[in-house]
Amino acid sequence: MDNQLKRTIGLWPMVATAVGIVVSSSAMVSLGQGFGIAGPGFLIPMVIAMVLNLFVAFSFAELASIIPRAGGINHYTLPTMGPFIGMVSVLSGYVLVNMFAGSAEAHIAGTVIHGIFAPDVSPLVISAIFLIILSIINIRGIEFYSWSQMILTGGMIVSLVIIGIIGLTGTGSGEPLKTSIDFNSMGWGVVGLFALAFWLFVGIEFVCPMAEEVKKPKLYIPLSMILGLLIILVVDLIFGNAAIKYVPLNILAGSESPHVKAATAILGKTGQIWIGIVTVFATGSTINTLICSIPRMLYSMAQKGQMPQIFGKLNRWGSPWAGIVFLSSLFLVFLIGISGSASITTFILAGAFCWMITYIVAHLNVIIMRVKYPNAARTFKSPLGLTFQIIGIFGIIYMMFNIFPDPAVKQQIYMYAVIFLLITVVYSAIWVKFAMKKKLFETTPIEELLKEGSDSSEGYITLAENKNKTDVQG
Repeated sequence: MDNQLKRTIGLWPMVATAVGIVVSSSAMVSLGQGFGIAGPGFLIPMVIAMVLNLFVAFSFAELASIIPRAGGINHYTLPTMGPFIGMVSVLSGYVLVNMFAGSAEAHIAGTVIHGIFAPDVSPLVISAIFLIILSIINIRGIEFYSWSQMILTGGMIVSLVIIGIIGLTGTGSGEPLKTSIDFNSMGWGVVGLFALAFWLFVGIEFVCPMAEEVKKPKLYIPLSMILGLLIILVVDLIFGNAAIKYVPLNILAGSESPHVKAATAILGKTGQIWIGIVTVFATGSTINTLICSIPRMLYSMAQKGQMPQIFGKLNRWGSPWAGIVFLSSLFLVFLIGISGSASITTFILAGAFCWMITYIVAHLNVIIMRVKYPNAARTFKSPLGLTFQIIGIFGIIYMMFNIFPDPAVKQQIYMYAVIFLLITVVYSAIWVKFAMKKKLFETTPIEELLKEGSDSSEGYITLAENKNKTDVQG
């Protein structure tokens, strides 16, 4: 059986992946709480967070254009900083973090469906059924994933826009608040919400692990990320401003489901049911993308000896089935623990902290690639030299130091983030040293990565060919 991924998906499934992974149930909680804490001034950290994620998109697009592999950040790091940093980036920034993020998503959906549609069914049972259905869809192949993703993401985005417009125009059955709200009552304190706003856009690069399955990667990968960020910003601004028009700020800030309160205030019982459906779509699109993309990272890592070989096998439908089963099982196991030990916001921001480290690695990869491999073919190149990478690194570091306004919550966030990182650092070091029998920072020549799976490199010029063209032009 052919063990290579096939090019079968177009632009819109990629855009649906970019938007669907980001606009999650937990992101809607963060959106509502952010507007509740800062009012309309939440726009400030939102725009800055979007710009920083745009810089991230530029870096990932350039890296994917050089090394179009399903391994994503791991494969981009092999020729720059070696297998240890690559493994830590994937395991801490994606696998371990999303054990909690994916479980939190399923938990939120189960709670909302239980409260609105099925009060007699346990939220845990609802969440588990949801995870199993999405796992089966992904095991069945990338085509099933792409169609389900477009339906889930499209239904979610259209619904949020319609509810938001109804709220902004005051045409719903609810009664708008009579009080006026200052634009930014927090002043400079609003910078403490940068990380919360960052979560509204994080994950846009999840399109990159599908580099071996998209028809025109050199065009569709950067375009899908840029379109995704713009769509998310517009939709969040519409819905967020509608929410504060109908719900007091302190209620939004303290709610575990502020989006439900907002939709209910705008449209009454109809809004409550509608946002319940939107929550199902949001959770579905996010978990669907996680179950699709992360196993493809593990698949590519297994082919480089960085994970057990079972993760490198494809089933009859071309899906990395072992990674899908593994990740779905982790979601189910951690689903129970998510329900009580720490707030969802704490887990979200601890995950965001680890994700930020991965983004710094991506920016550093671009910088090192520009110096180490200046002649490598780049069908997309981040504009203005390395300006966006340098600004991106400093911007992300600033957010890491100002991850939440409350010092007690900030301490909890750092504690969980350190635990995540320590687990992955120890595991990665042991695996590279004893399983792979390599030095931690031993780099892989980029030529070796480009030779592997030549069919999946369709549309890319090899390093040698590009160098020859440069020599001729010179």
